[in-house]
Amino acid sequence: MGGFQPNFAVDEDIKTYWSAKSGNKSEWYQTDLGEVATVHAIQINYADQDATLMGKPDNPAGHQYILYGSDDGKKWRIILDKSMNKQDVPHEYVELATPVKCRFIKIQNLGVTSGTFALSGFRVFGKGSGDKPDAVQNFIPLRSGPKVKGERRNVWFKWQQEPSADGYVIYFGKSPDKLYGSIMVYGKNEYYFNGLDRSDVYYFQIEAFNSNGIGPRSEVKKSE
Repeated sequence: MGGFQPNFAVDEDIKTYWSAKSGNKSEWYQTDLGEVATVHAIQINYADQDATLMGKPDNPAGHQYILYGSDDGKKWRIILDKSMNKQDVPHEYVELATPVKCRFIKIQNLGVTSGTFALSGFRVFGKGSGDKPDAVQNFIPLRSGPKVKGERRNVWFKWQQEPSADGYVIYFGKSPDKLYGSIMVYGKNEYYFNGLDRSDVYYFQIEAFNSNGIGPRSEVKKSE
């Protein structure tokens, strides 16, 4: 449908979305995890394509759907039934009572509050059956020193690509044991960040992740 292709529901970008033609019960969306994986939770972020209601409705019809799993994309089994839901849940996160193993996940629409059946995010949480990434090598935060002319609020991170990684998480903070800030990066081995305080010392660390788990963190790097 127009510019609302299926991949927009799984591209981790809230500004893009997939949309069906209407809000009919016959419509569905399906994704392939690439391998049989253990699924623990699902997050469904609906988009407001063609919605006519403004704000929170007084008497919502509720987002209703059935979630199916399959090993081969042909034989399906129900893993979550929300066909009787009466709540308006445009951003729903559901942890499964019992984790399930499957490769394909399909959501069948049974009713939306307003507009078409559209998804800005269809997220599956769990683990694959392969190996998690190794530790990231050659992690370097480049920042102007305290006695060097330059903008110290900015830092340019560079690291060696970990072959099995889907993405990375960079941690930062003002104490090596309090790295409470974090940045998630996909498909790159560098990142430019401009959110530091100019006069403070910072510490940084990075880890890689993929569908099978999280790799070990790198050693902590100090930037004065």
